[in-house]
Amino acid sequence: MKELTPAERRDLRARAHHLDPVVSISVNGLSATVLKEIDRSLKAHELIKIRIYGDDREVRAALMGEICGQLGCQPVQSIGKLLIVYRPEPKAEKPAAPKKPTAPRPKALRPESGRTARTTRGTSAARRFGAKPATKLRSSSSGRKPR
Repeated sequence: MKELTPAERRDLRARAHHLDPVVSISVNGLSATVLKEIDRSLKAHELIKIRIYGDDREVRAALMGEICGQLGCQPVQSIGKLLIVYRPEPKAEKPAAPKKPTAPRPKALRPESGRTARTTRGTSAARRFGAKPATKLRSSSSGRKPR
């Protein structure tokens, strides 16, 4: 697996900022079931946070190295008791499905006059049946004093 560039590492740290730890390693250490759970999480998410319950810094660094060595992932960041690891999802080779030929759509038919029909959507029933629209009458006496 290729080494992450500083720009890739920065982008991954930004993506991991809002993530919660999905795997916790307690006093029992790194067992086969914990490794299996980390592998399953990496397959599902590519980028995960791991919480380690322990105060020894060297143990956390050793666990990061062991996880990355056994699972083929890259260390992104280690802050306190949180480890962030990344393993890109393998690109599955899928056979290309044959594309169905699409028939061209027929153009919309228009009347000979070139005008389209008006819709009655949004108009009242009175307007559709020929009633005149009500007009607002402005009265000069609006209750205000002239200037």
